[in-house]
Amino acid sequence: MKIYQCIKDFEAVRYPVVTIGTFDGVHLGHQAIFSKMKEEAAKHNGETIVITFFPHPRLVLYQDSVNLKFINTREKKIERLEKIGIDHLIIIPFTKEFARNTSEQFITDYVVKYVHPAKVIIGYDHHFGRNREGSFRLLESLKQKFRYEVEEVSPFFVDGAPVSSTRIRNLLHDGNVKEANRMLGYEYAITGKVVRGQRIGHKIGYPTANLEIPNEYKLITANGVYACRVLTGNKIYKGMGNIGVRPTIDHGDLTIEVNIFNFDEDIYDEKITIQFVDRLRDEKKFENLDALKAQLAKDKELSIVLL
Repeated sequence: MKIYQCIKDFEAVRYPVVTIGTFDGVHLGHQAIFSKMKEEAAKHNGETIVITFFPHPRLVLYQDSVNLKFINTREKKIERLEKIGIDHLIIIPFTKEFARNTSEQFITDYVVKYVHPAKVIIGYDHHFGRNREGSFRLLESLKQKFRYEVEEVSPFFVDGAPVSSTRIRNLLHDGNVKEANRMLGYEYAITGKVVRGQRIGHKIGYPTANLEIPNEYKLITANGVYACRVLTGNKIYKGMGNIGVRPTIDHGDLTIEVNIFNFDEDIYDEKITIQFVDRLRDEKKFENLDALKAQLAKDKELSIVLL
């Protein structure tokens, strides 16, 4: 996948099939759009182009963005788009100046001028441009002038409701990673560098890899204990993770840690990825470390069953 940090650097390709959006989550609804794009491009020996924005528009435009968190970091979103098989990714720097463009100016002065789409495919109810005034209807009204086709992809439903990034974020806020994963089409994950902790886990027979908290805008699922898969190096291990303040030990700052089953290697300062499969229980305070150890044995047994 070719990545462009400036749309002006994009070089013309045969039969460009284009979509536009922020695509947080790269969930099943987004994947339906990308599948349609690849299908259309294949018919005409064309290529797929995703146009997105960084930073997220809300971080630039709205004061409430301080509480806005994202399912994927920018790096992980790029990885997922590449894995899906998108040919080109154009990342437009989003600024207040850029936000002043009307939706028609955006299509005319950016998308058409530099990408020359043969077909534009967008998700249902997608809006873009100043005050989000742009829509499928606008794209339809301009298609004859600029000689492109346009298609709106229907919503992807799970349990009778359309999949959306907002719906997935709400599930993750509640710790319901199992249902979130169903809508993502993959397992919600956190990637971070392993840092040194207090080594309490070693003392009770459950050593943990402690992750450095990722960037401030990464959505961290609710506190609790989870059945996990852990990617380190080129291998995948089973494990159980904890997100919380470790009330039995110190009730300190938020920590993300994972006990990796059948694993005994020094991975300090290495990056690992924790994939969250299911939530086992709330984080709770135990009377002592022996009680905590007994509960961890039960957690491990249940994790093995779920994994």
